[in-house]
Amino acid sequence: MFKRFLPVVLAALNLLALSSCSGGSSANKIVIGGIGPLTGDLSIYGTAAMDGAALAFEEAGTALGKTIDFQILDDKGEVTEAGNAYNKLASNSKAIAIIGSVTSTPAANVAVLSQKDGIPVITPTGTAVDVTTYGPNVYRACFIDPFQGQVMAKFSTDKLNAKTAAVLYNNGSDYSIGLAESFEKTFTESGGQLVGYEGYGDGDVDFKSQLIKIAEGSPEVLFLPDYYKVVALIAKQASDIGIDSILLGADGWDGVLESISNKDYIEGGYFCNHYSNDVPDPVIQEFVENYSSKYGKVPNAFAALGYDAAKILLAAIEKAQDTDKDKLIEALNATDINSVTGNITFDQDRNPIKSAAIMKIEGGNAVAVEMFTP
Repeated sequence: MFKRFLPVVLAALNLLALSSCSGGSSANKIVIGGIGPLTGDLSIYGTAAMDGAALAFEEAGTALGKTIDFQILDDKGEVTEAGNAYNKLASNSKAIAIIGSVTSTPAANVAVLSQKDGIPVITPTGTAVDVTTYGPNVYRACFIDPFQGQVMAKFSTDKLNAKTAAVLYNNGSDYSIGLAESFEKTFTESGGQLVGYEGYGDGDVDFKSQLIKIAEGSPEVLFLPDYYKVVALIAKQASDIGIDSILLGADGWDGVLESISNKDYIEGGYFCNHYSNDVPDPVIQEFVENYSSKYGKVPNAFAALGYDAAKILLAAIEKAQDTDKDKLIEALNATDINSVTGNITFDQDRNPIKSAAIMKIEGGNAVAVEMFTP
């Protein structure tokens, strides 16, 4: 999820790998790396994703009869830190594969750096399109940004019967830009009219000038493709100036109910997500029960995707009956597993093929209303 960097620039940020040291995968253990933001504003995502992956490895216990050593490093949501973490895991720890990073720009840096080693990399939640384009060893457990934009645009026209829409997006975030562009394209192609398309800077906290312009068009729906803390600010300011559009979003909304001062600001809004914990599927409910028991809280979508990323890797190790990177990549390409976020197979770009859960904010809770494929 974030601003685009050319591969050469990404690699240049962290070209010096750390020197090798003792330890790493051995006859008795398999080292698997984990990278994500464990501190800072994005820690809600990184902690959940890494906790989900750790749970999957704990449940498995071993792989090929060896102990799984899951080593997690904090990238603080920063590109350089993600590169440093990759170098340490690949060179020092001799990880056979890496789960991470969690947000898209750090995930892209990890993908670029992995090309010198060919180590399999699975981002649980990096939704920007470019992440898997840097090499044949890079996979993801989540669907991509354009898919989310398409889902919400088609849901608006097909299910909400919306004829007009506006978009308010972060012009400093590749995640937000990709979603906004995809929503605009699909909404207009579906016969809808865009009556507002406003941007703001990364780090902005005052959105009133953009919202006043949007209010002039009286859109039936307002698409807010950003993360939960920003969405909470925008929702309050939209309410303050009298905007009564149905608010829409994507997976970055996960966590908005915990951060908003008054849930009425977001009531009636919809967002797409990777899974819902209230779907009565035995696979989902077992995961929810085990995660809640271990961590004392209900898992969000990032936890589910971290769990699924680990399950994908475990299935590949079992299929390959080896930890050789080429054999693992061959096995990953043949992935076909049923897990928490659905049945997972990969397309030619190593992106998963699956539906999205449409969530509605109802009575102060996020409730699944349907699984939707545009």
